[in-house]
Amino acid sequence: MTTLATAVQAFFSDRLLRERDASPHTIASYRDTIRLLLVFASQRTGKQPTKLTLEDLNATAIGAFLDHLESERGCRARTRNLRLTAIRSLFRYCALRYPEHAALIERVLAIPPKRHDRALITYLTEPELDALIDAPDRSTWTGRRDHTLLLLAAQTGLRASELIALTPTDIHLGTGAHVTTLGKGRKRRITPLTKETVAMLRVWITERAGTDTTPLFPTRPGRQLTRDALARRLTKYSAQATEHCPSLREKNVTPHVLRHTAAMRLLHAGVDTTVIALWLGHEQLETTQAYLHADLAIKEQALAKTKPLDSAPGRYRPPDPLLNFLEELG
Repeated sequence: MTTLATAVQAFFSDRLLRERDASPHTIASYRDTIRLLLVFASQRTGKQPTKLTLEDLNATAIGAFLDHLESERGCRARTRNLRLTAIRSLFRYCALRYPEHAALIERVLAIPPKRHDRALITYLTEPELDALIDAPDRSTWTGRRDHTLLLLAAQTGLRASELIALTPTDIHLGTGAHVTTLGKGRKRRITPLTKETVAMLRVWITERAGTDTTPLFPTRPGRQLTRDALARRLTKYSAQATEHCPSLREKNVTPHVLRHTAAMRLLHAGVDTTVIALWLGHEQLETTQAYLHADLAIKEQALAKTKPLDSAPGRYRPPDPLLNFLEELG
């Protein structure tokens, strides 16, 4: 095998799995990126993927691959940048192992991410959230499961992957009730629970009657819910909730929208953004600042506190030339 083939295998087995203990989602994302890159480079050079060298993946080739993602595969700038992040991670690893290729690697690492417009986040108002949580039919087992899941998601702001991976051992309902999760970047965090959520979880855990190691919110056969299944159920309940709250028709309710909603509820309650960042498990505080940009109410409150501009309307008249001359002498 070539140096590149050896490096790719070592990158996944040594760097991601052994050293970084990367999550399955990270490994899958990086795997897909490198696979797409190798197939693209193979078609471009006529070589088999195992015969490709680092020289075949120079900055020009990487740039062409990124353009291919947008023009041929229809990827947006955000996806393009995620692919570039994976490529950079591989090349940073290669820089440590193969210093003789430092110049080539440096040029690849210098490829900048593409700038793109940042859309305002979508979140639910209190009436919209109430209508959504009330949508499941609680006369059925599935409805009671989904009602509890939605309540927990809206209160804690857990990611979809964190929600579906929960087991009863992650739920602590005694004094200082909280949920423990292993989130993005293998970071464990603790999120407190309200009395209402604790009460609902007590009832649900008793009814669920599974073992402590099986999913907290299982399917009927006892398997873990998938992300797609969770998204479909949210779409279903959102459509049902529009009968009581028509404004939901204009919103695409996804699991991440519930996460945004939890953050906005904390923000409206006066919680500092640094605390919200810890609550949600954000790596950088700048990520949490997006909620400030999305909240018109906070901007209106800030505007109300400013001193009104006390300027009289009228046309501009230049000063008298003689008086202006005398003023400029000082």
